[in-house]
Amino acid sequence: MQEDLQNNSSGLQDNNDELYERFSITIDKGQEPLRIDKFLMRRLENATRNKLQQDINTGMVLVNGKEVRPNYKVKPGDSIIIYSDMSPEETDVVPEKIELNIVYEDEHLMTINKPAGRVVHPGSGNYSGTLLNGVAWHLQQQNPAVSEETLPRFGLVHRIDKNTSGLLVLAKTDMAMRQLAKQFFDHTVKRQYVALVWGDMENDKGTIIAHVGRHQRFRKLFEAYPEGEHGKEAITHYRVLERFGYVTLVECVLETGRTHQIRVHMKHIGHPLFNDDFYGGDKIVKGTVYSKYKQFIDNCFAICPRQALHAKTLGLVHPATGKEIFFDTELPDDMKQVTERWRNYCSSAGKIK
Repeated sequence: MQEDLQNNSSGLQDNNDELYERFSITIDKGQEPLRIDKFLMRRLENATRNKLQQDINTGMVLVNGKEVRPNYKVKPGDSIIIYSDMSPEETDVVPEKIELNIVYEDEHLMTINKPAGRVVHPGSGNYSGTLLNGVAWHLQQQNPAVSEETLPRFGLVHRIDKNTSGLLVLAKTDMAMRQLAKQFFDHTVKRQYVALVWGDMENDKGTIIAHVGRHQRFRKLFEAYPEGEHGKEAITHYRVLERFGYVTLVECVLETGRTHQIRVHMKHIGHPLFNDDFYGGDKIVKGTVYSKYKQFIDNCFAICPRQALHAKTLGLVHPATGKEIFFDTELPDDMKQVTERWRNYCSSAGKIK
């Protein structure tokens, strides 16, 4: 007996920033009636009975486009869609009082401007002090009944790198979580980043299309695979905002959300992010290495001691009202200061090189 099982994943795997996978299953004609939680236990890797029942109860499992209960019995021809965090790592989120820069909040969702240096969620080596620890404390001050069981991972549906600053949206209800997870999977969320990259980009705008996946030798790194032989499809649109000869300020709009996507794509086209120690941007990539210039670069690195990348804007459909909402932030101080230094440096040089 076979089912048509497709992992249309945009979820928490090796190379995604969206935290939910989507599975679609069409039930075979020979399937005997069986509780849906038991049926899915046998089909989905890393699934547990409790986790599946939680997903079903929160509407993350749809049968023929409708929510069901855990005791629903599947039948031949049923079309099942599952949105679920299938990560094998389960780390408790302990509430901690951490200052949060909340840009917007209502009863359904909250948008946070994350500072560089803050890990988004607990995991190996980072069990406390993360953004989610602070979110857990914040939400439990509003409603002590809120827990990781009632709101999985406290509403997180996507993430950004530790040393990337910028906007994150979190759900505050099961319904909002379901709606937001679907928007991220369908790539309808509008995300604009601003990055400072090495070199003078040849074109004022363009599109980078290259799969992104883990490096074949160095598993902490990701790599671009333009032929699509590894990884998952990744598309980044870019536009030049300002040129400084040695570096360029660019706007990047994501069509997909792969881990390190902008960093990997920019390295792939020869323009690694300024001070990106993972992808070669933490050394002089453009410009002659002489003492005065090197000192200028070192000073810039000291001011912005991380990859110069900021998740500036975020647009989505509000899960309750159905209206489009849009959030925008200013560049953080470290990127502002470095950009201004480059502007002054090129101006004093008399021309852009």
